[in-house]
Amino acid sequence: MKMLNFRSIGAAVLALSLLATPAPLLAQQVPAAPPPSAAEPSPPATAAVPAPAVSTAEPSATQALPEAGHAQGGVMPGMSELSPWTMFLNADIVVKIVMIGLAISSVITWTIFIAKKIELGRARIRLRRSLKQIGESRSLAEAQMALGDKHSVLSMLLAAALREAKLSAGLSSDEGIKERAASSFSEYVRAEGRHMRRGMGFLATIGATAPFIGLFGTVWGIMNSFIGISKSQTTNLAVVAPGIAEALLATAIGLVAAIPAVIIYNHFSREIKVYLELVARASGAAGRLLSRDLDRSHGSAHRARAAE
Repeated sequence: MKMLNFRSIGAAVLALSLLATPAPLLAQQVPAAPPPSAAEPSPPATAAVPAPAVSTAEPSATQALPEAGHAQGGVMPGMSELSPWTMFLNADIVVKIVMIGLAISSVITWTIFIAKKIELGRARIRLRRSLKQIGESRSLAEAQMALGDKHSVLSMLLAAALREAKLSAGLSSDEGIKERAASSFSEYVRAEGRHMRRGMGFLATIGATAPFIGLFGTVWGIMNSFIGISKSQTTNLAVVAPGIAEALLATAIGLVAAIPAVIIYNHFSREIKVYLELVARASGAAGRLLSRDLDRSHGSAHRARAAE
């Protein structure tokens, strides 16, 4: 009985000592939970965020940017390098020959324009001055002295009239002399018209044929483009557009060569017509001076006969 009492008393003392122990000491004895490491996986709450959806959305957005650029009028890859010179270099040999021929035709057109403008302008100014200088002349010789050594259509007409008067000296028919002189005048007028119309045939030919030559180059280029489409087995615009653009460039060059040629031809047709009217006036002036000389010579002959 005494042994049981001692054991119960010891257990009661141990329990009281444990209850009397302060709380901080218990907290120090309980091991603390380790902090979460960065290498450990995220808790289930954060794992619920759909990370793969975010990664797949970014490429789709970046892929949509070029499509948006095309929808807003952007240039497709490979199309930004298209220029007239690049299209010419990449064109077929037949289309290149057509383009070179049309370019040469355009150069010929503008060369004729510059040369004919200078020639016709100088001839018109020279003839007007000559008509003004002989306006007060009373005979062919006086008109030639007024003109001096200046070379013009009027000086040639006066020389032809004097030559006909000398060759017909002693003939009593003035009408025959005037008729032969008028025939010589018409030859000079026609020769001057032919001289001023030189180069007009080139303008007419270029204006009439250049569009068709350019169209031939276009048809040839489009035919080659269709052949390339059939070989590549694709209808992508980046493949089709360069060939068609090269073909259409031939038509554009043809129009560039033809339109100025037609305009310049019509312009010089009017200018030459005005100039030939001045030449006709010069021919009439020379005929009048010849008629005066003939009447004067007959009047002096009548006076000589009357004096006898």
